[in-house]
Amino acid sequence: MPDIIHPSRRAFLRFVAGSPLLSMLGLPSCTGRDSDGSAQPSLTDLIGSPDDAINVLDFQPAAQAALPPAHYGYLATGVDGDETLRANRKGFERFHLRARHLVDVSTIDMSVELFGERWDTPIVLAPVGSQKAFHAEGELVAARASETMGHHQILSTVTTTSVEDVNGARTRPVWYQLYPTSDWNVTQALIRRAEGAGCPALVLTVDLPVGSNRETLERFTRLDTRDCSACHDAAPDDDDPMNFPIGWLARKPMFDGLDMRRVNFDTPSLTWEFVSRLKDTTDMHVLVKGIVRGDDAWRAIERGADGIIVSNHGGRANPSGRSTIESLGEVVNAAEGRVPVLVDGGFRRGSDILKALAMGADAILIGRPYIWGMAAFGQAGVEKVLDILKIELMLAMQLHGVPSLAGLDGSFVTRA
Repeated sequence: MPDIIHPSRRAFLRFVAGSPLLSMLGLPSCTGRDSDGSAQPSLTDLIGSPDDAINVLDFQPAAQAALPPAHYGYLATGVDGDETLRANRKGFERFHLRARHLVDVSTIDMSVELFGERWDTPIVLAPVGSQKAFHAEGELVAARASETMGHHQILSTVTTTSVEDVNGARTRPVWYQLYPTSDWNVTQALIRRAEGAGCPALVLTVDLPVGSNRETLERFTRLDTRDCSACHDAAPDDDDPMNFPIGWLARKPMFDGLDMRRVNFDTPSLTWEFVSRLKDTTDMHVLVKGIVRGDDAWRAIERGADGIIVSNHGGRANPSGRSTIESLGEVVNAAEGRVPVLVDGGFRRGSDILKALAMGADAILIGRPYIWGMAAFGQAGVEKVLDILKIELMLAMQLHGVPSLAGLDGSFVTRA
């Protein structure tokens, strides 16, 4: 995938931005706000290089211009009318930071420790599937950028690059995110492969036991005139509707060599027993991702979970309309410091990160922003996104009297 926008495509985007087509189709605006409600520059005023970006939001329209409509729609979509997606951003407005002054902030320590490993920042790259849809080298771009910038990374089950290759691009291995499948033998094979690749932690995602209604994705897909059958063959293997499509599986190396007949990701019967089963199956740390309630956090820990990730799948799973930052407090209270608590969903500013850490999160995850950078400018784009967020977090810490994240507590944030 090219890292620059061809002039003819830029001209086309100027036409589209001024066309009534988008409003007629009910698509997210190209000139005012992204689908998550964030203020956006116009598609006609794209940044030409990573260094032109003022904040991470500048990468969104550049990514949209660089990607085919269906690929951008996959990245941009929420569920139903994208209410939960927008809520993730709006939620930060419900909390205000309280500055402490006359504190020596000449030296800033934003490092965090997770399971005995020290990281330069609390900013973790979230698992995002199918990254070769956004750049020719996909997950390797994210691995190299996060390695260069000193950030941790979580790899998706549906990665388009093998876990072995991703870990080979880093000095410290990633955590492996696990979607349970309908076949325990397949799920167990994924676990064993992550173990064999040296992954220290398994991130069980529990908030998508069945499919979700992604209307924005469908609208963008209808605008895509390409022949997508090579990657998205609609015909399942052996003509069995319970099987994964052949083309889809061919681009997901974690399933190489596995018998995927009658296997899928629908697991509506999944219960807390599965967490116990994972703990009995692997020596990796097990985190449960998708928790938004205190009582579920308590249940996860009682079942042996080593960590919690507060998440609503970036607004892509259930249409709750509730932000993750609003869910964070009750999960932290339920955890009582027994396990680390991480959170994702809508982080776009250093001040967003500081709010979550003051509320008790041990680290935060970003998803869409680093993919915007990847789609628009490859590794340099991802690195710039991470650099901007790191600088913004440092400034937020200095301006609020926080020389070290270890000194943060609830007194630094208040409900609006």
